Amino acid sequence: MATLIVSYPAVDDLTFDREYYLSTHASLVSAAWGEFGLQSAEILFPAPGPQPFACVTVLRFSDQAGIDAALSSARTAEVVGDVPNFTNVQPTIFRADN
Repeated sequence: MATLIVSYPAVDDLTFDREYYLSTHASLVSAAWGEFGLQSAEILFPAPGPQPFACVTVLRFSDQAGIDAALSSARTAEVVGDVPNFTNVQPTIFRADN
């Protein structure tokens, strides 16, 4: 299994629409990357109080090749293009070694 982590930094003047993220963006990610071995997505929102992130999403793929294929697919432009619909910050995306 391989992991891709997407985090949205909690910066000054941050806007983040949790409802849109959960109801629309998460479904878009699943539809776009499911064919590349996306097996699950865990969406984490911070506890109350100062936190470094507004949201962290842990995406589990069957293997690293699936992550590579997903990120280089034409559908990734659709996923990235949807980000301004729920937040005004750019996410940080990184791979975790499992």
